Amino acid sequence: MALEWRYALDGVDWDELSDLYRVAPLGNKKASDLKVVFTASMFKCFIYDSDKLIGTGRALADGLDCSYICDIAVHPSHQGSGVGKEIVSTLVNLSKNHKKIILYAVPGKEPFYRKLGFKRMTTAMALFANPTQALESGLICET
Repeated sequence: MALEWRYALDGVDWDELSDLYRVAPLGNKKASDLKVVFTASMFKCFIYDSDKLIGTGRALADGLDCSYICDIAVHPSHQGSGVGKEIVSTLVNLSKNHKKIILYAVPGKEPFYRKLGFKRMTTAMALFANPTQALESGLICET
């Protein structure tokens, strides 16, 4: 069966989405929180295989200047099959009229995104709600 791509929030099972992030593994994200962030995102996609959610991603975008791609998740059963690459390519295409497309990667996944044309930014800065955890997980550095 072919994968089914959906681009709207209609029918999203937020608990199923939360489970996907947990097993991907991208951490524990509450269903209610995911509903908030996906609703606020200009672009989103959900990929289903036989009605089972196996991939997702979203982009916060302002419609002109900046699109920020994040929360790319692929179920372990489909990792390595090209689904992640298709999700990123789809979100890049949806964001193509923006002056810049920024992507936030999990530490260690940078080579995957480099293959898709993304370059490391030298000026990116961040404030985290839990800076100790961000430092320990490799998201930020002291220098």
